Amino acid sequence: MTIQTPAAAPSREQLLHSLYEAAELEHNLMCTYLYAAFSLKQGEAEGLGAAEAEAVERWRREIIAVAVEEMGHLVAVWNITAALGGAPRIGRGNFPLDPGNLPARVVVKLAPFNDATLQHFIFLERPEGSAEEDGEGFAAERLFTRGSTVPRVTPMARDYDTVGHFYTTLSADLRAFVELHGEAAAFCGNHWLQLGPEELNLGGARHVLCSKTALAAFDAIVQQGEGAPSDSATSHYHRFAAIREELARLRDANPGFQPAWPAATNPVLRRPPRPEGRVWLENPAAAATVDIANASYGLMLRLLAQSYLLPGPSTEKSLMVDLGICLMRAFTPLAEHAARLPAGPSNPGCNAGVSFTALRDAAALPPGPAARRFVVERLGQIADAAASLHADLGAERSGRAARLLQALRERAERGLDLNAPVAAPAPAAPAAAPAAAAPPPPPTETVDGIEIVQGDKLELRFEAQRCIHARFCVTGAPKVFLANVQGPWLHPDAMPVERLVDIAHACPSGAIQYRRKDGEDDEAPPPVNLLSVREAGPYGLRGELVLRGQAIGTRATLCRCGASKNKPFCDGSHHDIHFDATGEPETGLLGLPTDMPAMRDGRIDIEPEPNGPLQLRGQVEVLSGTGRMVCRVAQARLCRCGGSQTKPFCDGTHARNGFSAD
Repeated sequence: MTIQTPAAAPSREQLLHSLYEAAELEHNLMCTYLYAAFSLKQGEAEGLGAAEAEAVERWRREIIAVAVEEMGHLVAVWNITAALGGAPRIGRGNFPLDPGNLPARVVVKLAPFNDATLQHFIFLERPEGSAEEDGEGFAAERLFTRGSTVPRVTPMARDYDTVGHFYTTLSADLRAFVELHGEAAAFCGNHWLQLGPEELNLGGARHVLCSKTALAAFDAIVQQGEGAPSDSATSHYHRFAAIREELARLRDANPGFQPAWPAATNPVLRRPPRPEGRVWLENPAAAATVDIANASYGLMLRLLAQSYLLPGPSTEKSLMVDLGICLMRAFTPLAEHAARLPAGPSNPGCNAGVSFTALRDAAALPPGPAARRFVVERLGQIADAAASLHADLGAERSGRAARLLQALRERAERGLDLNAPVAAPAPAAPAAAPAAAAPPPPPTETVDGIEIVQGDKLELRFEAQRCIHARFCVTGAPKVFLANVQGPWLHPDAMPVERLVDIAHACPSGAIQYRRKDGEDDEAPPPVNLLSVREAGPYGLRGELVLRGQAIGTRATLCRCGASKNKPFCDGSHHDIHFDATGEPETGLLGLPTDMPAMRDGRIDIEPEPNGPLQLRGQVEVLSGTGRMVCRVAQARLCRCGGSQTKPFCDGTHARNGFSAD
């Protein structure tokens, strides 16, 4: 098929129209991949043999990883749209798509994992010139032509054989448009409205500033998946093809092997006016589960749309993105649970499935207090519904979703309530009048578990629960910190104040803090935020640290073994359980950036996900235990269950190993 190219440079309207289709295409592919992954069985308890369970779990991770990359493609398309001055297209049509939304031979629908669905994925991702056929049951309802040879002022859709063809046409359009208008006029959008690495750790989350960066984004999409060259071993096509080969081997060994639940094809929540090709979910439990999942998904879309109206980097923009991404983590157990419930009496032997129902309009709300209030209210409604559902079902997955949604509700209330600013550290105490003599023992009190001792020039604070016994204090200042004594053991006037301040700064856990009384500055955050990965031990974090909206100083050691009794802080339990994890992850791990950011300090927000990882947001340089630079990130999800295969970063293992933590 010949790729259609315009006779002249396209209008900005036509270019945006094509980008809107690109966004819908990437969005729809992401949903279909996730749907298939959620239908896969998990473990021997669900009827799989040991080798089968291991393979199916790998397939699930692989398909979800491809879906995440599709999300990166979607963000790249959104960023290009914003760079051209457009508002990103967040919505999409409901499944199954009506003819004409995409070319006739690009069929997209929700279907459970099976041989035909897998072959359909391979067909969609096939490289140019491939002889792959589409999966059985995915033939077009009818063939039609969308393109027109007559020039039109109204934007017109085009036909294409493969997604690679589509992006080739888009690239040609963009080059012609830039040649006509020039770089500055073409890319007239505010690039700070885009999503960048400051907000999102995805390959497509890179600011688009010019044709070079836009075309590079298109090329990356093609190379990574759709239309990738046949020798691209990491392409989506090859990854799906590898699953096909392993599936065939396992089925040869066990002809009855069924890796997935019989989830519905194109489930819907209401009796459809056009029932062909759809499954109406009549089972009340299934419908309620899908309803809450869909509501979470719909709010996620609106939050991402909202983030494109907020210039960044900013706390509110980052929070909108975080809430949206975490909503998809709450969505996952609901979607998995739906695939395990019967659809209803009209479809015996068929299970339900999440329908990814799109709102009639998922557009952003005008930025400001009203939009923030909307988010808080909507999260509250969804969290309440999830809690009620779990009370009825009592299922593990519904409980996991309910806890995640409640945590998101609380986080939104903290971060978006205009009357609840983030708490700041307590101000330094006023300089004390000189005392004739410091009476022994020094004045001491305990407040909220923090031992506070008053010296002449400094107030010394010690929080025992955060102490990891690094012993910098008792070895560097043995006259101030008296080890193994009865009675008062902190004596802040026993050494010069400047030396004592240095000892406090060496305390990695932040158990030792101070407030100066001599008019000098208290401890300031470091000029470079650092996260040190300790060999077989915790994370050492330094920066302006804010935990769940509360300032906690500039130093902390955070548990990564999963065993601490004082999570998220380390309490030394990694020694007791003989935790084994390298402190020397490779430089550039997972393809994360190592280049120097413009800003290296600033606030670090720490949000522990319920039964999940630590979400960090803020510029951080990740170091190995020996001080080698691993990567530089603006946000990250750190493993804290101890089981991730991509330490220090989360790989989702917490959802399978029973990790439990607030």
